[in-house]
Amino acid sequence: MNATLTDAWLTFKYLLDARAATRGGAGAIAARQRRRLQELIAHARAHSPYFAEAYRHLPDGVSDLTALPVTTKRALMARFDDWSTDRAVTWRAVSEFIEDPANIGADFLGRYAVWTTSGTTGEPAVLVHDRRSLAVTIGVGAVRVLPDRQTLWKLMRRGTRTAGVYVTGGHFLACSMTTRRLRERPWTRRSLRVVSALDPLDRIVAQLDAFRPTILGGYPSVLKQLAGEQSAGRLHLDPVLVTAGGEALSDEARAFISEAFGAPVTSPYACSEAGMIAAECAERWQHVNADWIVLEPVGADHRPTPPGEQSHSTLLTYLGNRLQPILRYELGDRVIERPDPCPCGNPAPAFRVEGRTNDVLRFRAVDGSVREVLPLAIGSCFDEARVGRFQLVQTAPEALSVRLEPQAGPEAWAEASRGLRAFLDGQGLANVEVLRAAEPPTAERSSGKFRQIFALPGASWRA
Repeated sequence: MNATLTDAWLTFKYLLDARAATRGGAGAIAARQRRRLQELIAHARAHSPYFAEAYRHLPDGVSDLTALPVTTKRALMARFDDWSTDRAVTWRAVSEFIEDPANIGADFLGRYAVWTTSGTTGEPAVLVHDRRSLAVTIGVGAVRVLPDRQTLWKLMRRGTRTAGVYVTGGHFLACSMTTRRLRERPWTRRSLRVVSALDPLDRIVAQLDAFRPTILGGYPSVLKQLAGEQSAGRLHLDPVLVTAGGEALSDEARAFISEAFGAPVTSPYACSEAGMIAAECAERWQHVNADWIVLEPVGADHRPTPPGEQSHSTLLTYLGNRLQPILRYELGDRVIERPDPCPCGNPAPAFRVEGRTNDVLRFRAVDGSVREVLPLAIGSCFDEARVGRFQLVQTAPEALSVRLEPQAGPEAWAEASRGLRAFLDGQGLANVEVLRAAEPPTAERSSGKFRQIFALPGASWRA
């Protein structure tokens, strides 16, 4: 059986399993979670030097999740080679792979997928997923992220043409998964399109108008911009469904986007570490795929946060990837767990998520107009630059300050500033001054949360 058929079979297998778990209710989901957790802990201890060391003091057969130590992005990336359960997956090999843009959506070592995070917590990461993990992501998503019957019927009548407006040029989750599908199924190019969020807004509008998607996807900041273009009559779309992800979606933004496009807006909860974490219900709660995912809301001391209270952070355990085990991994998102059963009837744990809170920056362009710069787009300029943690702060209508760690030397700064300068010039913002700040990246004093991209009060330009 070739790789494509094997992947299709695995995806179908986990699709059927997700359906059976959903129909079986909370008991069936919990039983799968317990079994898979035990299997993953045993596998990690046996095949990952990092986890063998971290769990050396634990008894054999441990299955209590709270007995396991917390892991962090920084710790795992520092021990990348030891983290993996396949000794061929090394930092050197994966670094060479992701440096070539031609590899986006391609298999690493002929059998793995590579996704990178955007570093919105200040520390980007590289995640390598095995075929099982990919099959779980796609199969479970096909069952749990389904539109209502009315929307589904409209899609059946009008056909499915999906356009996603995402940051391109990197191995980001949405871009990489879409590109992978286009590689594996070239015939889908007529019904599937990736539009670069790095392009100027007028070019994005032109591409979408030409494609006429029935499903429009993108970051909330992108979709809000496009909704503004639609309302102003410069964009002429009639989508059946809009999907938002990668950033926090406020109620105000959801209402504006939905009204502009005349379509419902859904927002699944996903990340590069685990694919799809949860699906949004009609009550706008995120129901966790608890047969494969465990979310633990915790305080700053990693003690459990009671349901109904906002957590300081969240620990993620993903049971689908045996190559790079994710066990009690500090995700950083602040969540509120629903304390009572959700009215939608879904028995899975339900959360509200406080997602990324980066700002859309608004600069004064050369011609005096307002140019909006999306946080994920401008942040991607630093993905190839080896500067470590960074922070972008708009200090004036024509000024941007870049905060870097002290160890980021002149060469790293030169590389980062070249990429940033090229991006701004391409957006018609050649007049914007870019300076390296004296201070390093810092968290907000009031919340302790790290904001990577934001504007100081009064710094955004308004014509």
